[in-house]
Amino acid sequence: MAELELADGTIWYETSGDGPPLVFVHGGWLNGRAWDPQVERFADDYRVVTLDVRGHGETGSTDPDEYSIGLFTDDLEALLSALDLERPTLCGLSLGSMVVQEYLDRHPDDAAGAILGGAVRSMPPIELPAGLKSFWSPLPALSMSLSISGSKGTFRSMLSSIQATTGQRWLSVDPAVRAEALEAVGNIPSTEFRKIFDALYRYDPPALTGVETPTLVVHGEQEAPLVKRQGRQIAATVADGDQRELAGSGHLVNQDRPLAFNAITADFLDRLPAA
Repeated sequence: MAELELADGTIWYETSGDGPPLVFVHGGWLNGRAWDPQVERFADDYRVVTLDVRGHGETGSTDPDEYSIGLFTDDLEALLSALDLERPTLCGLSLGSMVVQEYLDRHPDDAAGAILGGAVRSMPPIELPAGLKSFWSPLPALSMSLSISGSKGTFRSMLSSIQATTGQRWLSVDPAVRAEALEAVGNIPSTEFRKIFDALYRYDPPALTGVETPTLVVHGEQEAPLVKRQGRQIAATVADGDQRELAGSGHLVNQDRPLAFNAITADFLDRLPAA
C-alpha cells in the first residue's frame, strides 16, 4: 500500500493495473480489502484504486476529533488529485456510497460514472424532521455500548437490531463474508468507531438533482426495505440512473455475489460514453 500525507492524517491506498481510473470506497467499519473480488476482476483493464477511509484499516486514527462524510469526500478529492486521475468511475458501498453521492453533488459531471452498492442516503434511512436527530441522538447509548462491549460487540448489537427489524440476515448471507466484516470492525478502536458512526448519523444528503453522471444503484435482495427505497430515489433523481437488485445477497452485495456484481459492473462500464 501507499500513503497520502495530509495535514491532519495519512490516508493509505492501493493501486492496481493500468487504464481508465476505477476508484472504490468501502463501507463503514470495513476497509479496502472488501473490494478484493472487484480488484481481481478489473485490474487487467482499469487503473483500480482502493483506499482505507479515515478511522478504518491501515489508515486508522487521524487527528480530527470529529469526522464527516464531507471530510471523507475531501480526502477522496485529495487522492484523485495526487494520483492525477481525471474522470474516474467511482464505486462506493454504504458509507462509501454517501461519499460518492457527496462527490457527485460537488462535481455533477466530472466523473465518468458512479456505482452505488448498498446505497443509502441517511442513517437511519428515513427522513426525520429538522432538529429531531440531535434531540433523539443514539450517540450517548452508543458510547455506553462501546465502553462495555467494544467495537465488535457494539456492531453485533446493531446487526441484531437491524435483523429483528427486517427479518433478514441483512449484512451478508455468507458466513465467511460476515466473519471477515466482524474481524475488520473488531480492529477499529472504540473512539474511531464512534467518530465514524457520528459521521453517518449527522450526514445531510444532497438533492442530486443536478447530477449528470451515469449512475448505477445495486442492492442485495436481503437489503433493508427502507434502504432499497432510498436507492430507488437516487436512481430516479439523477439524470441517468438505473437500479438493480441481486438475489441471494445482503448489504455487502459485492462480496455476497461477486461474480454477478462484477458482471453488471462490467456491463455498466462498457456502456459509459467514451472519454
